[in-house]
Amino acid sequence: MLRDAAVDYTEHVFDYRRYPGAVGAAEFLGVDPHLTAKTIVFTTDAGDGVVTLMHGDHEVSVKKLARSVGVKSVRPATRREADRFTGYRFGGTSPLGMRSDCPVFAQPSLGESEVVYVNAGSPGFLIGIDPATLFDLTQATLVDIAVD
Repeated sequence: MLRDAAVDYTEHVFDYRRYPGAVGAAEFLGVDPHLTAKTIVFTTDAGDGVVTLMHGDHEVSVKKLARSVGVKSVRPATRREADRFTGYRFGGTSPLGMRSDCPVFAQPSLGESEVVYVNAGSPGFLIGIDPATLFDLTQATLVDIAVD
């Protein structure tokens, strides 16, 4: 998808078992966890998938997300649901090139840096990409969904 879009990005491969999650990825990269973007999949009360992009050092508010999606409630997707919605394995879920057209909701402040590091489809594989480009490619809705 990225090659087809002809966008600039950097690739970063690391040992996910040694550096798990967004905080581990930041440690490996030697950057602030705020510059990593967690891709978190949620399921709505109607059974639909929703994907979020959140700073590695913040959490998603389910109340804010549900309100933004326009549903009564959301919950974190099970591994099986996340795989079905995205086509990616847990730990490597990317908001790019997903199996289905899940809407993407992104924390606007991710766009305040020159680069954000996001999963690229498998555990231990990240890309560094301009946040505006990421938002454009994922057709993300920018909305404050962070826990206060």
